[in-house]
Amino acid sequence: MALAALRPMELRERLVAGESLLLLDVREPDEHALGTLPGSVLLPLSELSLRVAELDPDLPIVCICHHGVRSASVAQALERLGFDQVYNLVGGLDRWSREVDPAFPRY
Repeated sequence: MALAALRPMELRERLVAGESLLLLDVREPDEHALGTLPGSVLLPLSELSLRVAELDPDLPIVCICHHGVRSASVAQALERLGFDQVYNLVGGLDRWSREVDPAFPRY
């Protein structure tokens, strides 16, 4: 099964439409402190195996990181664990900053 992906503009449209999504920020706390999407939940990749039980398998989950690489890894891991509504934010927050919100910090 191919990994489901969302481009930043698609995510923005879904958020504006009021869709209930869990925005799962898998960056480390120091990166998270630089900027984050409102309502996102910080669960660093390094803590995933310890905290996966905190996630609601009934909610669509959008995995987010800096460039979309770590989040793709988390999305694949969640799919292997049986989560069936998992998406990766393609290009991560860097692409979000370039295409959706230029005020979002780039690093």
